[in-house]
Amino acid sequence: MDIYVQGQPPVLGTVSIKEIEDKAREAMKDHIAAYMYTFGSAGTCSTDVANKRAIDSWKIVPRMLVGATNRTLETTIFGVRYPSPLFVAPIGVQGILHADGELATARAAGNVGVPYIMSTAATRSIEDVAQANGPNAHRWYQLYWPRTSEITLSLLNRAKANGFTALVITLDTMLLGWRPHDIETSYLPFGYGVGIQVGTSDPVFMKRHNLEPRQGQSTVFPFEPEKIREAALKRGDERVAKEMGLGMAWLGEVNSGVFRTWEDLRFIRDNWDGPIVLKGIQRVSDAEKAIAHGMDGIVVSNHGGRQVDGAIGSMDALDKIMRSRKVRAAQQAGKLTVLFDSGIRTGSDVIKALAIGAQGVLIGRPFMYGLAIAGQEGVEQILMQTICDLNMTMGLCGYSDINEIIGKRDEILMKLEYKL
Repeated sequence: MDIYVQGQPPVLGTVSIKEIEDKAREAMKDHIAAYMYTFGSAGTCSTDVANKRAIDSWKIVPRMLVGATNRTLETTIFGVRYPSPLFVAPIGVQGILHADGELATARAAGNVGVPYIMSTAATRSIEDVAQANGPNAHRWYQLYWPRTSEITLSLLNRAKANGFTALVITLDTMLLGWRPHDIETSYLPFGYGVGIQVGTSDPVFMKRHNLEPRQGQSTVFPFEPEKIREAALKRGDERVAKEMGLGMAWLGEVNSGVFRTWEDLRFIRDNWDGPIVLKGIQRVSDAEKAIAHGMDGIVVSNHGGRQVDGAIGSMDALDKIMRSRKVRAAQQAGKLTVLFDSGIRTGSDVIKALAIGAQGVLIGRPFMYGLAIAGQEGVEQILMQTICDLNMTMGLCGYSDINEIIGKRDEILMKLEYKL
């Protein structure tokens, strides 16, 4: 109501996600490779399209004359009461879009009250992100599973020591997907020392290179790889060359091409005493295996279409998974938490995911649009407008408690089949 009463437009000038996306591209027009690296998808981008189509194929059927005057979005996940079911998705190398990178996003999440999931590919250290997020904020750590046990243990210990309460293991990025836009421009920030700050602040990794771990790091914005390459190769700048060498070494740890197996999860279980969530689940059989291997949760996700071209839409995957009796029984017994990711843009999208069976929803690209345009304030607007949209739409659909929606697919939604 403040927007209407005060007559002041939003920080981003609009609440239209499409217009915000266009503004983000305009803000990055002089660094379009960075924009494409962040927002582009694999191959022909067909999986990104499938995500949107899958969400749009479900239609909400509102109910009327229900007492929804007073509404609550509060929900409990892993025994923690959260103000809404929204989570900040783990996205790396935020420093290529804004000078404050992950610090801006972590502060925004802390201010709004949305849990922040930090990426291993961050341009800031675990310690610095935790400090920016705040002592009372909720945060989880997303693990790109390192090649060696020593570094894996170091990251787990650092995350736990800095207040990250749940561990999210991303399963679909053991190596980078086929992304033509990055290949055409040879764009890989890690190779230039950007997005490796979790590594360069790690005592085990840095000891291997006879260096001290670094805290308080910040990458240079804007990120201009051609200048770094010129400094290392043409001018013979040894410092820059060493940073590039560290970048490739860290990439060899966290995007090593080593594919883990279900049996490998025992190592993580033995060394992490909080909830473990597997991100990247798309098959019913994999969701059921997660239960069998004692995992606490899954994120139904295809990495926003950034890894496998021609893959199933994430909402379609969620629907199939939630039709599994084993999954529903484990969820109802409190043994499995189901989260959703890939394609969320509006409050209505969140409602659809919850109705199909998700208990929480990760938002990704939209907050990065906000970051590119206006830093912390831009991220805060995206989070707040999504929560406000969810609150208002939930009431207009005839529901006063977000928990009344979870798993009520057949009551709330109707599926429309699109013919190609």
